[in-house]
Amino acid sequence: MRFLGESRVDTFTKYLMVAIGGAFGAILRYYLSGSVLSRVAAPFPTATFIINISGSFIIGFFLTLVTEHFIVNPHLRLLIAVGFVGAYTTFSTFEYETARLIEDRDFLHAFFYVTLSFAVGLMAVWGGIFAARWMAQAPLLNSIIETERSTQAISGVPVMDELEMANLNGGRESVEPKERS
Repeated sequence: MRFLGESRVDTFTKYLMVAIGGAFGAILRYYLSGSVLSRVAAPFPTATFIINISGSFIIGFFLTLVTEHFIVNPHLRLLIAVGFVGAYTTFSTFEYETARLIEDRDFLHAFFYVTLSFAVGLMAVWGGIFAARWMAQAPLLNSIIETERSTQAISGVPVMDELEMANLNGGRESVEPKERS
């Protein structure tokens, strides 16, 4: 799909970046899936778990760096975030392995697999975000969060962000104050 004003070469380059990143991500996933990780703690799918957690960290780390601290070529974003991480992480495999555990009536492992994948994966994303901000010597918390917290601490009144305001106002980003009659 091309966007208005986008050249065929630029469109091809975008797809090529996703394909190259995807090839490397898929190769690494295949390698790790066949490694000793696949045999550790069986029947728990350790290799897939490690891949999903490290992929969560990578996407949190990379996207935080390139959205908050560094300007990078959009093609590099496609290569890493869409291509590499998209092919490397294995959510569909995670779902299939969970279904197999349930089908085999191994409910305990299925429960731990789903719970740990979600909780540890979320912590890994936050770990990636914090590591990127630490590396960039930026505040560990987003400045918007810090501003809202300090405003709430001073006034004691909850503060809405622009998105919440827009949702309350029918999608408009700001609302002019109305005069009272």
